[in-house]
Amino acid sequence: MKRIPEPEELMDEADQALAYAEADFSASNELFIELFEQLHPDEFSGTALDLGCGPADIPIRFARRYPQAQIDALDGAQAMLDLAQAAINASGLEQHIKLYCRYLPATRLEKKYHALLSNSLLHHLNDPLDLWQTIGHSARPGAAILVMDLLRPDSPQQLEVLVREYAGDAPKVLRRDFAASLYAAYTLEEVREQLAAASLQELEVVQVSDRHLAVHGKLGGTP
Repeated sequence: MKRIPEPEELMDEADQALAYAEADFSASNELFIELFEQLHPDEFSGTALDLGCGPADIPIRFARRYPQAQIDALDGAQAMLDLAQAAINASGLEQHIKLYCRYLPATRLEKKYHALLSNSLLHHLNDPLDLWQTIGHSARPGAAILVMDLLRPDSPQQLEVLVREYAGDAPKVLRRDFAASLYAAYTLEEVREQLAAASLQELEVVQVSDRHLAVHGKLGGTP
């Protein structure tokens, strides 16, 4: 099935952001944390950068799992960051998670991080190299990299099955956005080509669910 890019990159409308924040992504978000635990079996106490943090569910879960970590979380949509800050305040994790409104490629970041995280951002980008270049620029030697995203189905029929199964009872805006995101998602081979173009071939690309892929690994060098 041919990829169809999304009409816009940012969820910056208040009602769209709120619908997304109120949706139940707990299963896929918990899968993300489990994948990081597999990638980094030891306790993590370094700095992490979450790219495309949305309403901050991933940073909050990460901070609870790794209470010694310090997390910077970026998103380009202020409406999302407003909801993210409210969630962080409610969780009591303000000292562990800092939010920034930034667009990719975020090459002006001064810090280098021990871990680079991103969940469900890649398919939104007009140029996927914006994500991979930001990761390459922002990673310390030996940094742990975990990117999870949707995997494009083979056919429109398979896509409709996924929408019915995972968003059948969701608000119309979420069903629409989920279908558009599946059309805009990349295949395993397309992501491998992106990594080669960004000189990040050491990262592995695998399918991790019926609708998700993950890119993971550690960049070369000594931490």
